[in-house]
Amino acid sequence: MTFSPHQLFEILSTLPDTRRYWLAYSGGQDSHVLLYALAAVRHRLSAAVFTLHVDHGLQAESVSWSAHCARVCHALRIPFQSLRLDSHPIKGQSPEAWARQARYKVLADQMGPGDILLTAHHQDDQAETVLLQLLRGAGPRGLAAMPLVARFGPGYQARPLLGFSRQALQAYALKNQLDWIEDDSNQDTGFDRNYLRQRVLPLLRERWPALAGTLSRSARHCAEAQLLIDEGAVETLENLLGEKGQTIAISGLRALSPPRARAVLRAWIRRAGFPLPDSARLERLYSEMIGARVDRNPLVRWPGVDARRYRDRLFLMPPLQPIDPGLILRWDSHSPLALPAGLGRLELKAGPGGISRECWEGKRIEIRFRHRGERLHLPDRLHSQTFKNFFQQNAIPPWQRGRIPLIYLDGELAAVADLCLCTAFQSRPGEDGIHIRWERNTPR
Repeated sequence: MTFSPHQLFEILSTLPDTRRYWLAYSGGQDSHVLLYALAAVRHRLSAAVFTLHVDHGLQAESVSWSAHCARVCHALRIPFQSLRLDSHPIKGQSPEAWARQARYKVLADQMGPGDILLTAHHQDDQAETVLLQLLRGAGPRGLAAMPLVARFGPGYQARPLLGFSRQALQAYALKNQLDWIEDDSNQDTGFDRNYLRQRVLPLLRERWPALAGTLSRSARHCAEAQLLIDEGAVETLENLLGEKGQTIAISGLRALSPPRARAVLRAWIRRAGFPLPDSARLERLYSEMIGARVDRNPLVRWPGVDARRYRDRLFLMPPLQPIDPGLILRWDSHSPLALPAGLGRLELKAGPGGISRECWEGKRIEIRFRHRGERLHLPDRLHSQTFKNFFQQNAIPPWQRGRIPLIYLDGELAAVADLCLCTAFQSRPGEDGIHIRWERNTPR
């Protein structure tokens, strides 16, 4: 298939309506072709075109590349902006993966609601992605590779060249005598994608010339299969979610077949906005959480996420910040008190009931996170109870118990956050007292 600006216009016409296109312009052959084709049809577009160039700072030529891109855009009268990355890969991190993540972050930061980021991925890129995902043991989602359009930042990312081969784009570039940048790092076979492109794919094409188109078709089949899986998983998930969608029922997961349960877990994790775990951790999540006895509280971790179980519920949360159990905070109570470890803050309000003002005023107010073995004497209870019984009766998970602020007045326990107050400190009927309000931080 040959490539022409008219074909590009037809593809852009199928995308969501937008006010602005942002072209991720590296200056290489593919993005250069996309830029010139956009310039050729911009008078027919209902949206403005802008270019963004990301200078990774990894090569000595990066400054001259940015200058070249600026000259090209100036000649075409298309607004140009260069964004330089200040960070660098950390030790052990793939430079290729770091560059991709950092590049997409700065690109997303430039976009407004409904904007569309255009990238120059083509059919051969798609074939490489499918093979890489296959070699990494990916399932249908990974093998679906890159879609034509998907949500990105506050808008969308679109890949209008996915239906065209590298050869077709190169033919267009040569025909129009385009002057693009050649990045020598693209020849470095130390990178997996370059190794496939330089060593593996040429051999495969000798036997299967239509390889790129065939793999792209397989990617579309996988995308359709994944869509069906996702639709079924989301439908099942709705019946298992707890309050505010923050937990999921273990018993409901146990009633499902293992493949369906894993699909529901993936759907739940994506819905909660957390990164998906790898296959090994997903299997641990399924086997250790669902298979554990009811009195067990297992923990499965992956970067940025803690998955925990309590009773019949599975919880997802960011990793808990550490807190010193022996910490004691003094509070003057005249202004809200910020709590450590992301626990939020305490503040006061007046109203009927609560802690007696006589017990509160003039006392030394301390906030602790470890009790001293006291028993809780609560209003309307004939007998005192231990903290353990109180936590169990109020369904407070074990990982939260040492993170609940305890209010002490002159060394005596007066209240457990805003969950309960002790009988000796309770105001008299009809009396206005002091109410503790614990403003908790949201889980995310």
